[in-house]
Amino acid sequence: MGISEDIKQPVFKSELNKAVINIIYTNSWLNQKQIAFFKPHGLTTAQYNILRILRGQFPNPATVNLLIERMLDKSSNASRIVDKLESKGLVARKQCANDRRAVDVLITQAGLDLLGQIDDELKKWEETIRNLSEEECAQLNMLLDKMRG
Repeated sequence: MGISEDIKQPVFKSELNKAVINIIYTNSWLNQKQIAFFKPHGLTTAQYNILRILRGQFPNPATVNLLIERMLDKSSNASRIVDKLESKGLVARKQCANDRRAVDVLITQAGLDLLGQIDDELKKWEETIRNLSEEECAQLNMLLDKMRG
């Protein structure tokens, strides 16, 4: 199905208008799929994003500011997300050695183990939503990057 059929709108102001609406609609569709995927793991997509950032930093810690800078969803509250992950034992906080005002966040072994489990499942899950070839994915990535300027 195309966007026109999905949202029951046969006419758009322009192809750009249609593309923007299609991106927003597809983003919502993909978010719902991700929410359903991460739910059995007890994670939100934002929590998963923070864990991935921390794994990329490992064994070095990250500051909350670094997490905010690298997060996919800039409107998420990184401090609150870190609080939730800490209560689950997936991250730990400690005072930054270089700046006593800053707090370092480090992924725990439990966090690394959970990501390892998710990695295998995520690869299989991504194949269930794959409707594009590698070349089409590359073209889509290029076009989306171009759109953001």
